[in-house]
Amino acid sequence: MAVQGPFKVAFADVFPYGAFVKGGVEPVRDFDRSTRENFVQARDKDTGELVWAVEVLDADPESKGTFKVKLMAPVQPVMPEAPAGFPFVPVEFDGLAVTPYVNSGTGRLAYSLKAAAVRPANFKGGANRSGKDNAAKDAA
Repeated sequence: MAVQGPFKVAFADVFPYGAFVKGGVEPVRDFDRSTRENFVQARDKDTGELVWAVEVLDADPESKGTFKVKLMAPVQPVMPEAPAGFPFVPVEFDGLAVTPYVNSGTGRLAYSLKAAAVRPANFKGGANRSGKDNAAKDAA
């Protein structure tokens, strides 16, 4: 049996160290319907909602570069405010889904991420983003 379509995933499974939005929210171009003179915004195949994109930094120290997360919404999503003194906005994505594909340019496996919503990161609680209990860290 072949599995088709995006895989639903938990935010903490994809971003165990957290994620930061770099820049603002941008509309995604529908390349099939747009022309050089006329920009047409993409719509999600499943929901019909407009597609927006944000550039994301993965807080994992071994992560390289940035990538886009697509958001589906009827109007442009508003990003939370960055904490004072920080250039990036810590966020969490709700309804996160991963779609694997083969990059036609490199022939390598790649993936795209889409989310139903974005919200400020929640850094409260007894465990840090890596899943290790803070008390255990303090005891070490």
